[in-house]
Amino acid sequence: MSLQVKGKLKLKGEAQAVSDRFRKREFVLTDDSTQYPQHITFQLTQDKCSLIDNINPGDEMTVSFNLRGREWTSPKGEVKYFNSLEAWKIEKGNAVTASDKHYDEIPEQTFKQSEATDDLPF
Repeated sequence: MSLQVKGKLKLKGEAQAVSDRFRKREFVLTDDSTQYPQHITFQLTQDKCSLIDNINPGDEMTVSFNLRGREWTSPKGEVKYFNSLEAWKIEKGNAVTASDKHYDEIPEQTFKQSEATDDLPF
């Protein structure tokens, strides 16, 4: 499930080596689009850990992410469920996607008089 959210970077952590073959990096985005700001934790993994290097706290950004869920059984046999938001694309600034554009915002095209002639070949 791929989703997208816009907001400001609140904080970013350092990359952590969880094992010899797995790295992760967490960051928090603040979404102010509602009355109550939401502070949302995301994670970057493996080669994606560097996606946030050039973004600083307070910068506007758009995060594309996947919602991940997993099941874990403790040594005592208790089953627990965990969710994570795995970022896979980060755009600095208030990026506008095609679905955000309104057609009435497209500037009207103007033509020179010489371009407006009616010499179509058919």
